Amino acid sequence: MLITHIGHAEFLIELEGGLRIVTDPYDASCGYPVRQLAADAVLVSHHHHDHDAVENVTGSPRVIGEAGEYTLEKDVKIKALEGFHDDARGAKRGKTLLFQLAAEGMRIVHLGDLGCLPDEKQTWALEKPDVLMIPVGGFFTIDAAQAFETVKKLQPKVIIPMHYKTEYIEDWPIERLDAFLKFFDAKDIRQGGDALRVTAGDLVCQPKVAVI
Repeated sequence: MLITHIGHAEFLIELEGGLRIVTDPYDASCGYPVRQLAADAVLVSHHHHDHDAVENVTGSPRVIGEAGEYTLEKDVKIKALEGFHDDARGAKRGKTLLFQLAAEGMRIVHLGDLGCLPDEKQTWALEKPDVLMIPVGGFFTIDAAQAFETVKKLQPKVIIPMHYKTEYIEDWPIERLDAFLKFFDAKDIRQGGDALRVTAGDLVCQPKVAVI
C-alpha cells in the first residue's frame, strides 16, 4: 500500500491491486495547489470546501460521504462512523465522518475533522489501527494535545499527522506541526518525502510518526 499526502486532509491511497482511494479532496480556495487525481473511490468526511471537492477527482469514483459500511472489492472494506466537528456535539460546525479502511491485512483510519476526543464507542470501533491519519492543528479540529490523547486512546502503530498550518495556509488560526511532534522522541519521527509505502509485514520497521 502506498499512502501519499496530497495536502491538508487529502491523501491518495493506492493498493497493490490497483485500487485508488482519495480522502477529503480540497478545492483551490483552500490555498494548496490542486492536483487532478484519478480514483476509484472518494471518502468525504464532511461538506466543507477544504474536504469535499469531488469535482477534482477524475475517473467517475464512488463517493462515500455517509455513515455506514461499504465494500469496494472482496477484501477492501470501508467503515464510516459519525463524529463531531467541534467540542459541542456538532452545535458549532456539525458532524464529520471517521473512516476505517480494511485492506491488505491492515486497518487504516482517517479521522476527518474530528473536533473532540473519540467517545467509548468510537474508540472501540477504531482502536489499534495500523495507520492513523489524525488532525493536529486545533481551532477547527482537535489540537496537538488532544491529538496526542487520541493517539493514546487508539494506540496506532503508525501516525500520520494532517490538518496543520503550512506555508499554504499561513493565515489560518491553527497550529504548526511542531506543536504535535513535541510529544514524541525525535528517534520515533521520520520526516521527508510525500508518501509512505507500508505492508502488513513491515509495520514493525515503520516510524511511530511519519510526516509525509
